[in-house]
Amino acid sequence: MNVESPQPQMDSQSSALSAEQLEIFTQKLVTALKTVFDPEIPVDIYELGLIYKVDVADNYDTTVDMTLTAPGCPVAGEMPGMVQSALETVDGIGKVTVNMTFDPPWTPERMSEEAKLELNMF
Repeated sequence: MNVESPQPQMDSQSSALSAEQLEIFTQKLVTALKTVFDPEIPVDIYELGLIYKVDVADNYDTTVDMTLTAPGCPVAGEMPGMVQSALETVDGIGKVTVNMTFDPPWTPERMSEEAKLELNMF
């Protein structure tokens, strides 16, 4: 994954899914991820760039690598469960695994243009 990219890497772990199937499923995942907000920042975790990587297996099991804006974030213990719960609402999803990482550390450069605009960070 290119860590400088503000958007996460979406991968299929198997070639059993067609590009079209993966694209449709990816859009559903992104929609679900955009329902989760950092409680201290009025922007969803996807646009903040907290989602580093999403892997989708041929059976739709989904693994997410994510981070927080800071390791001492008050919701550090809750955020993976919030992400898992949001993704479990996606029709057809298999097992959901959320991994928390702080390597590389999050920086504001990971935010989308939309998030930067919302937070007046230009």
